[in-house]
Amino acid sequence: MAAMHRPEPLNPAARRQRLVVILLGAFFVFQLVLLVAYRSAPPSVRVPTATASSVSVQAPPRPASSVSVKGPPRPAADDSGCDGGLVYVYDLPAVFNEDLLSMCETLMPMYSICPYLANDGRGLPAEGTSLSSILPAELLGSWYSSDQFALELIVHRRLLSHRCRTADPARAAAFFVPFYAGLAVGRHLWSANATDADRDSDCVALLSWLHAQPYYKRSNGWDHFLALGRITWDFRRGPSGGWGGSFLAMPGVANVTRLVIEREPWDDMDVGIPYPTGFHPRTAADARAWQRHVASVSRPRLFAFAGAPRSTIKRDFRGLLLEECQAAGPACGALDCADGKCIKNNALVLELFIGARFCLQPRGDSFTRRSLFDCMVAGAVPVLFWQRSAYLQYSWYLPVDHGQDGEWSVFIDRDELRAGNVTLRGVLAAIPEARVRKMRERVVEMIPRLVYSAADKDGLGSGMKDALDVMVDGMLRRVAERQRSWRT
Repeated sequence: MAAMHRPEPLNPAARRQRLVVILLGAFFVFQLVLLVAYRSAPPSVRVPTATASSVSVQAPPRPASSVSVKGPPRPAADDSGCDGGLVYVYDLPAVFNEDLLSMCETLMPMYSICPYLANDGRGLPAEGTSLSSILPAELLGSWYSSDQFALELIVHRRLLSHRCRTADPARAAAFFVPFYAGLAVGRHLWSANATDADRDSDCVALLSWLHAQPYYKRSNGWDHFLALGRITWDFRRGPSGGWGGSFLAMPGVANVTRLVIEREPWDDMDVGIPYPTGFHPRTAADARAWQRHVASVSRPRLFAFAGAPRSTIKRDFRGLLLEECQAAGPACGALDCADGKCIKNNALVLELFIGARFCLQPRGDSFTRRSLFDCMVAGAVPVLFWQRSAYLQYSWYLPVDHGQDGEWSVFIDRDELRAGNVTLRGVLAAIPEARVRKMRERVVEMIPRLVYSAADKDGLGSGMKDALDVMVDGMLRRVAERQRSWRT
């Protein structure tokens, strides 16, 4: 009988290898058991509270017209919001800002802007005005009668009390120049006797003062910025004359960032910022209360349009939109803003937009309109017809990359509409209700970043940022990106 073969015992290294294999196998089995147990467990339910910084307001069952409201994430306890640096606000001679405010009766030929300069540029409170009839009493405190031409004062006052402001220029990363250029140039725009030199005189004097400042000399202006309460074209008069001043064409301002309500899309020194609306919350709770209101209010109309036709303009596009609105019957609401009706009574515009799911936003006298922001603050989805009305304007505020513009807006080819190949009602009614709800949720979520709050130095709180906070963040990022070039 053949002898039995007895295998050689494993050496210690082999035993260790087998032990490692066994332990790894046991570990993976344990992980598999945990995964199965986790997936089979019932999902947890988060109940929102009134003080939560990030809530999803969902009242079951939810009406078809309502949308959920999402808040901002809660910041870390030590997050001051000034990681990018601090801002120094120049104390200019009064002739460049405060003295202009004293001329408020005569700055605009159409109406006095004195009431709109009250309350640090927010205007008179809404209580006792026509807004009282359409807003819940608890929301009235956040609303004012605001005017777009008060933007320079609004930004100046907010920056003076902003948490990222420093009184020491040596500590500053960015420098704000509180020149009320819009008011300075605007007082001459409609004067029959005003010359080009009149429209430019304040701007020339400001640049002379600014260029003598040591921190301007250090960077040649690369870390300086202005806020302009008029569209960029009011400051771009050419050498041959024409409308407006030539402030932005002056070599002395070439390196300074201009924060403006309508920018020149091909001038990198222009940065678009929102037009002021009447909504100025003091706290995150005020903002969330408004978000909940516009998310839940009934919206019987599919779309709405506020504007005045331009009968003197051939093939006036606004006239076409009014015709489309009339053809849509009760699905559309229209408001004729002729004779300054909408400027004098913002409540009419708010009431119109808050009752519609979409609002039409053609170009105004220029490519942009305050109405875009009135629309979004009312919780309606803007319908655009020109790329330059929003998509090429407000990159710090309205995301457009990678198709994000479709999350909060609708774009309709105006030539297709003119040709009769599409109708407004046909395009908008064809959008699935689920998508409309998602778009409105996105618009409502964006509201705090589009408005200038009445907050103190601590801001809205709860990690929520308003348009001024976004502006400061954007400017500090911009300075950091440009420092390498002006320091070399």
